[in-house]
Amino acid sequence: MHKTSKWLLGIVGLLIGLVWLFPFYLILVNSFKTPKGIFASVLRFPDPATTANYGDSFRALNFLGSLTNSLIITVAGVLLIIFASSMGAYALQRNHSKLSGGILMLFISAMLIPFQSVMIPLTAMFGKVHMLNMVGLVIMYLGFQCSLSIFLYQGTLNSIPMAMDEAAEIEGATKWQTFFKVIFPMLSPITVTVAILNIIAIWNDYLLPSLVLPQSQYTIPLQMFNFFGEYTKQWHLALAGLALSILPVILFYLFAQRYIIKGVTDGAVK
Repeated sequence: MHKTSKWLLGIVGLLIGLVWLFPFYLILVNSFKTPKGIFASVLRFPDPATTANYGDSFRALNFLGSLTNSLIITVAGVLLIIFASSMGAYALQRNHSKLSGGILMLFISAMLIPFQSVMIPLTAMFGKVHMLNMVGLVIMYLGFQCSLSIFLYQGTLNSIPMAMDEAAEIEGATKWQTFFKVIFPMLSPITVTVAILNIIAIWNDYLLPSLVLPQSQYTIPLQMFNFFGEYTKQWHLALAGLALSILPVILFYLFAQRYIIKGVTDGAVK
């Protein structure tokens, strides 16, 4: 590639990065300001800076309670999705038949169905069995998120030869032992990718929890909706609460982002 082209690509990349970071800059900088400082200028650094906004928002947001609810739902949902989708993809990929191919196509087709088209009958059905709570929400996420996860696992399993299964069977391993001790450890990159994609989707989801959860089990997005409604005119508290709400998932994403491209590439290319 020509040297000038590299410089242009670098400049374009830098500009895109700055545009992406600008909203986070506004949230972070203004969360340390007083109301007077925000209305004076939203772009300048806080002068004077105050951390009292975070303490007030922490209490008003009931951050520990909503954080606990979000963690329980996200961790339980992601673990179930990984467990079910990895085993489902393994069974479909290792059984080459018209039936397994048809089932895989059904899972892929399910990704095209918008949630809005099924949300009313779904919540009505779960309401009849008294499952409009965190347990019911986790089960719903299992149904909605498994299609993409199975598709990703399927692509990676295509790169693992059947010889691995046959060697394990010769050594006396059962199907369960073959999968959990031989195959599943080889799926680590795509497992991290599946975990990250589902964590971000479940953690940030607002619509489905708003239809399912009672107020005592509200997650962070639901609490933030109520919080902004109550503190609309107090932007210093609202922005501090917003910074608290997005901090956990950003930290997790920064920690695990290097696995995303590798996992998706393994599933798409090999």
